Amino acid sequence: MDRLRAAVEPGVGNRVYVLHGLGGCGKTAVAYTLFRHATDNVGRIGLWVNASDPASLRSGMLAVAADRGATDAELTGARGGLRPAADLVWHYLDRSSEPWLLVLDNADTPAILRAGGWLRTSPAGIVVVTTRQAATHWWPGAELLQFGVLPRQDAALVLQDIAPHAGTLDDAAEVADRLGHLPLALTLAGGFLAHQIIDPWTLADYGHRLDGSADTGPAGLVDAIDETHFDPRHLLNRTWQLSLDSLTAQGLPEATPLLRLLSCWAGDPLPLKLLAHAELGAELHSSRVESALRGLLDHSLTELVPGQVRCLRVHGILLDSVANATPDDQREQLAATAARLLHAMLPQVPERGAQDPAMLLLAPHIMALLRRVTRWGTSSSTIESAADCALRLIVAVHRSGDYSSALTLATDAVALATAALPTDDACVLRLRLRVGRALFRLGRFEESEALYQELRSDSERALGPDAPETLEACLKIGSPLANLGRIQEVPPLRRRVVQVREEALGRQHPLTLMARSAFMEIAANPGMAGLPEQAEMIATGPELLADCFRTLGEHHPLTLTAELNFAAALICANRHAEALPHAVKALAGYERTFEADYPLVLNTRQALAQILTALGRHSEAVEQGELLVAGRLRVLGPNHPWTRHAQDLLAQYQDANTSSSAE
Repeated sequence: MDRLRAAVEPGVGNRVYVLHGLGGCGKTAVAYTLFRHATDNVGRIGLWVNASDPASLRSGMLAVAADRGATDAELTGARGGLRPAADLVWHYLDRSSEPWLLVLDNADTPAILRAGGWLRTSPAGIVVVTTRQAATHWWPGAELLQFGVLPRQDAALVLQDIAPHAGTLDDAAEVADRLGHLPLALTLAGGFLAHQIIDPWTLADYGHRLDGSADTGPAGLVDAIDETHFDPRHLLNRTWQLSLDSLTAQGLPEATPLLRLLSCWAGDPLPLKLLAHAELGAELHSSRVESALRGLLDHSLTELVPGQVRCLRVHGILLDSVANATPDDQREQLAATAARLLHAMLPQVPERGAQDPAMLLLAPHIMALLRRVTRWGTSSSTIESAADCALRLIVAVHRSGDYSSALTLATDAVALATAALPTDDACVLRLRLRVGRALFRLGRFEESEALYQELRSDSERALGPDAPETLEACLKIGSPLANLGRIQEVPPLRRRVVQVREEALGRQHPLTLMARSAFMEIAANPGMAGLPEQAEMIATGPELLADCFRTLGEHHPLTLTAELNFAAALICANRHAEALPHAVKALAGYERTFEADYPLVLNTRQALAQILTALGRHSEAVEQGELLVAGRLRVLGPNHPWTRHAQDLLAQYQDANTSSSAE
């Protein structure tokens, strides 16, 4: 600890410390103690990021960039994959006017850090990583600090510090031996002893109870720590069970089902409001969740986590131990309840733009639930319910503009779901569709097109040609095809989707309106210029807009999309005067909904500038072009092709304006 404290003293930087060791040995506790010391006593800015999974890491690191001064526009570009996210983060870390300490906690999959280029050094700060992975090739240039079980004397002192009245130092040493000197097990045992009131146990009593059910003697437990395949969960089984037995004796039997429910999720911060309506039949009523949670807190089985969103956290090793010991006949109800509670926090149709921070914290818990239900072997309906939670989360992350995280989450969810469900199950197909959409948004058109073709075939074979999943694949495949120069393949696909949805849902159903708008969008592709089909598509525009106004209202996102698509189609047909009012309406609507640098706002501004210059309104085109360039620079930086294209357009508008003024 002295070495780490010296590392955060003023003037020290350009260092990475990796705290490695088995689960439950106190790596995070040490990192948190250092974090408090650095922020409270040394004056460093503290930055804490959950590095347990790609989505949480990416979200946390972008929050670091925001804290250090990154603009909303820059963050939008990074989330959308339009500029390197790690470069943006470290740019602002390097420029920080205040020294900082960055903790990357639970980095047990170092490949995540390497793949994104997230782990670097900076003269402005110190990086601390906690991980179970000790291989030096993962941590080049870092100083590795190994954490293991405590020496016997120190382990005994931990027990005495937590439960000072439970017995002598020798008694504490005996119990510490039985717990393998593992810090997490010592904390659980000490928390149990410290909260005995009516008939408190001594350390000797606790040791006898451990002996009564232990499969291994004291020496065997300590020796087991050095084995290559040691599993800390074996040391914890009896400690948490004793705590739950004690809570039951104190009139809190609900603590047991609550802890089992928590074991369905991950060891990451869990928003407390997720438990607001937790109920497990007669075993746990929602009115008893508060008292049961307080019991778990008192016995150190969980802890509250400070932050913007009120959360609790249970150690991942403890959760795995509890989950493995959960009776088979209770697993179905627990998993179904965990999925139901997640569903309650996940919007079915999230809006575009920033999402609820509490909802985004659910990512590791949804993935953990998917893993748990497949390992527990629950029913297909419960697995599908967990998969649907993942789908809702992925849609929300995608609509926030974070396409890279959406792709990672969708890919992982497909891998987990297909461990128990066939690849052509409807839930799996919907998740695979989200992979295709994220690939397209990230500019990986060939991969997106290939996946959509595969999805279309699988869905048609399993569900039929008119199934919603089949139609969605037919609709979405048009986007990568258009960008691959194969626009002629798109009209028949989208025309068929429109026809089927009109017959099944009616012309004014939102899904039908969406398909009709996508069909008209094809007319804006330069490859359609002058073709008879282009005129056919453009002719559908006025009726589409009238139906959108009547069904959804003029400010609905789908109405604005139809306005923009109609304007783009008219531009392609050189009908700029007709396009102008639609582009103006779309821009005004998007500006009401989104920030000035949101991609849809900038894209609409570019279309409007193009119309204005074609109509000879050059000064107005320059004004829009200047706003466009400023936005592209903020979101993408100066070297992105779209920024350079915007600058070229602005130069053209300025030249045209100069020539017009000279006449």
